[in-house]
Amino acid sequence: MTLARPLANRFFPAATALAAALVLAGCTPATPTPDGSADAGTPVTGGTLVYASGDAEPSCLDPHVGGNYPQALVASQYLETLYTKNSDGELIPWLAEDSTVSDDGLTRTVTIRDGITFTDGTALDAAAVKANFEHLLDPDTASSTGFLALGKIDSMKAIDARTLELKLKTPDNSLLESFSMPWVAIESPTALKRTQAENCVSPVGTGPFKIESWKKQDSVNLVRNTDYVLPDPTAAHAGTAYLDAITWRFIPEAATRYAALQAGEVQIIDNAQPDTIAAAAKNSTIKHLDAPRPGASNRIELNSSKAPFDDASVREAFIHAVNINASIDSLFFGTATRSYSPLSSAEPLAYSEEALFEYDPAKAGELLDTAGWSERDSAGYRVKDGKRLSLTFPVSTSQSIPAEQSIFEQMQATAKESGIEIKINLLDLSSWYGDLAKNNYNLVSAPYTKVGPSVLSVLFHSDSTTPAPSGYFANHSQVKNHDLDELLDKAGSTKDEAERKDLYAQAQKMVLEGYYLLPLYNQQNHFLYSDKLKNVGATTAVATPTFFDAWLAN
Repeated sequence: MTLARPLANRFFPAATALAAALVLAGCTPATPTPDGSADAGTPVTGGTLVYASGDAEPSCLDPHVGGNYPQALVASQYLETLYTKNSDGELIPWLAEDSTVSDDGLTRTVTIRDGITFTDGTALDAAAVKANFEHLLDPDTASSTGFLALGKIDSMKAIDARTLELKLKTPDNSLLESFSMPWVAIESPTALKRTQAENCVSPVGTGPFKIESWKKQDSVNLVRNTDYVLPDPTAAHAGTAYLDAITWRFIPEAATRYAALQAGEVQIIDNAQPDTIAAAAKNSTIKHLDAPRPGASNRIELNSSKAPFDDASVREAFIHAVNINASIDSLFFGTATRSYSPLSSAEPLAYSEEALFEYDPAKAGELLDTAGWSERDSAGYRVKDGKRLSLTFPVSTSQSIPAEQSIFEQMQATAKESGIEIKINLLDLSSWYGDLAKNNYNLVSAPYTKVGPSVLSVLFHSDSTTPAPSGYFANHSQVKNHDLDELLDKAGSTKDEAERKDLYAQAQKMVLEGYYLLPLYNQQNHFLYSDKLKNVGATTAVATPTFFDAWLAN
């Protein structure tokens, strides 16, 4: 459960979408949305919500293992976090009651809320939280997102039942932001003692729902937690969830998901496509929730560790050789706004530099000529020392929506005009991870969701070229720059908010001016839902919807 409601539940024209994305309205019972539909009437108890997901089905329902967005979507219904965000986007305690840090920033003390119980009967206490952190940091868990989020913890001790003391390797001003993410959610320590295979099937949390069953390749069945205790009694309605159950279906095909919504077979779908969102805006029975993810913008990263992008001038030439704005305008129907920042617009410290990313094929040509790519082969591609200027671009079909894949195809065609070949390889998620692990790419589009600007360290610090225990590394541009590392280290440890802002701005400027990435837009996170589903809009800190307050009208 969280208090954030990032956008109102309707379709927003492009001119207002970005501004609205930055406004959080409180998650309180019966709060009217701008169109007045989501909270109309008296809440009804009962019924089963059917949710249709277009994301790849998780291989494990425990978000500690690996740590991707599809896991976070479903886990947000049955797991809760130590911290969350309030109606102003500020971090507040949730399963935690309070937290303090020592003057030197090396000791973080967390007070755990009393009176909370996991659905297997185990009590939430400091020892339970300690067991979770140990689970995340254990290489055998094969965590990625959670492991990196807690990477500065050196040791921990449960002082008493409600007090956990964390000793840090270096100060970490993003730790509470990390505590708000589903990948660091708190699970029953009793359940964690089971085998990983057992825990992957049915993680045990404190949330308003619990897992009843999982039929793989079909659905996860969740039922109401009849013993649920809302950590903050002022945050939402009293008692348990209104819904009896949630059936979480996996329907990969976008048209099939939307048809199921129109037919009333499901009440909400994710991964709504731009053309579908535009069509739904004309249907009064279908509503729209746009919830931009925090952390990084959606971007293409340029692999600087090998030719041809080990030459900064070739990276810059590529940036000017592609016309991203025209593609967004033609393919996204006003549902996406172009980004010029490494960070999502949901991040207050995002720094943009639009002038760096102008479409300018003449400038691209000049840069390539100067870099020695002045000749062309019979197909019109540039060559140097007998080798074609060719870029390998593996694309995950489960992470890049069809409209985004079309952007890549248009980019391919436009780059060809400047003599650059782009080889797009459409891959399933496992094969895509494999190509990254083998460094078999020049370009890659890899979403990364994390609360706060510290995601910049995950994406661009030299340390992040070393894989996490899961085998995944996030510095796909493979930047290794001592000055950048120093900026990121200082930004992540300072207690001065003004200094933090300035340092992260300097870091973003360095990354942008090094042409290590091509920003596209916010990570797309659109949901369409039936007008019979009421009080939709509450999300976690990472913009995954929660349904504690939601109800189905008769």
